[in-house]
Amino acid sequence: MVHRLVVSYGQPEDPAAFDAHYRDTHAALARQMPGLVRYTYGHARSTDPAQPAPYLVAELDFDSEQAMTEAFGSAQGQAAAADVATFASGGATMAHFDVRTVS
Repeated sequence: MVHRLVVSYGQPEDPAAFDAHYRDTHAALARQMPGLVRYTYGHARSTDPAQPAPYLVAELDFDSEQAMTEAFGSAQGQAAAADVATFASGGATMAHFDVRTVS
């Protein structure tokens, strides 16, 4: 089973600076986390104009919740977590769950 962390970033003060930092610095830090099996991100668009979408959403997959916890306890995970405060001026919300497949 996959355990997924979803990070939703709010609208940054400077979108171009956010994108550059995320792409060139933060993604490289996050990719180094031990136990990370899949990492995707993209700019979200709302299907309902009355409800704004997050600016960017990232999904990080691990083999288990324990693997995710260990990844964030590692030096690489701590560096990635600390980096969020340096660029996410719009804030960041994190949630995690076991992925269930509907067949």
